[in-house]
Amino acid sequence: MRVLVTGAAGFIGYHLCERLLARGDTVIGLDNLDGTGDVTLKATRLSRLKADSGFSFHRLDIRDTKACREIFEEARPERVVHLAARVGVRSTSEEVGEYTETNVSGFLQVLERCREAKVRHLVFASSSSVYGLGTPVPFSEQAAADRPTSVYGATKRADELLAHVYSHTYGIPVTGLRFFSVYGPWGRPDMAPMLFLRAILEGRPITLYDEGRMQRDFTYVDDVVEAALRVLDKAPGGTPPYRLLNVGRGAPVSMAHFLDVLEERVGLRAWVELKPAQRSELAVTYADVTALERETGFRPSVSLEEGLARLVRWYRGEEG
Repeated sequence: MRVLVTGAAGFIGYHLCERLLARGDTVIGLDNLDGTGDVTLKATRLSRLKADSGFSFHRLDIRDTKACREIFEEARPERVVHLAARVGVRSTSEEVGEYTETNVSGFLQVLERCREAKVRHLVFASSSSVYGLGTPVPFSEQAAADRPTSVYGATKRADELLAHVYSHTYGIPVTGLRFFSVYGPWGRPDMAPMLFLRAILEGRPITLYDEGRMQRDFTYVDDVVEAALRVLDKAPGGTPPYRLLNVGRGAPVSMAHFLDVLEERVGLRAWVELKPAQRSELAVTYADVTALERETGFRPSVSLEEGLARLVRWYRGEEG
């Protein structure tokens, strides 16, 4: 297949592109390589992908209508995986415009290009952050998801609604994947797994909010990519051809327990500072993956203990 991947230099994008290339697909990667996050890490991921002849890269911003249209016309992708986004639940008032422009206006550009190109299946990244106040656990795709607690979560919910409109109006097969706390090698440095690991090894303090009582459904990146590939290969039917699927481990743990396991894998104790809970964060995330398993025959299975062991080995250069 010819697969266009936005956010190709990002964490999940990098791993997904690697798997697509390994199975023989042609991959067209897009990324604006902005200054948010670890720029060096993005460049390293990208250099590894460029070593494969089946990969081509275009540096552009998905909000650029002319550039996006030209790439779609040139590349003629059969399927699209949209991962590019402004990420993070802790946003400031000054950043709100950037979130909405990238995550909503940018996604609208992708939807328009998929409509014009008659793409056979669009898979896009949503988030567990769409689940908000009062959502029963475990989180089901049937829940209302109408009271998010962060701007990021609100933009992702807006994406889901826009995707439904385009699927209904134009018949585009679309799947939204609600990712739950993805971690692993080459991971984002602003998320707890990498943030905590570096702090432990460098002797810097770690902040635990709500005394570590918050629970997160940590999902290893290999499980996430396997789920995404299976979904990509099986476009939804129905009228409209649209679906939302949780992609999570289905086994939430407290942040305090997460840190305990990480300390064991590293072999060092952390320096911990406790702070009150933040209003932008949910007390718990917990994926019901019944629908994912029904649709694909797969459910994430890598335990937190094994996933963190792999992460530590990678960080120490013991595996690629």
